[in-house]
Amino acid sequence: MAKLKTGRHTGAIKANRQSERKAQHNRGIRKQLKTVVKDFLTAAAAKDSSKTGTTLSKTVSSLDKAAKKGTIHWKTAARKKSRLAKKANSLAK
Repeated sequence: MAKLKTGRHTGAIKANRQSERKAQHNRGIRKQLKTVVKDFLTAAAAKDSSKTGTTLSKTVSSLDKAAKKGTIHWKTAARKKSRLAKKANSLAK
């Protein structure tokens, strides 16, 4: 890699590199979230209460971790957790 000339925009170049790296990391986390939520929904559709309970706890944990890291907003995580818990409780009845 060639040495960059120092100038006004070297900070902007670094910020761009950092934002690309963080965006890539966040994409991976969001992909993993979608997979976990989909696993829960398939278990709920099959009306398997034992698998639904275990996948619900895994899903809630993943949502909390993503919100803690700032990948998703904490209110988005709370809304999703509420809806998933509501679905799990309706299956339990």
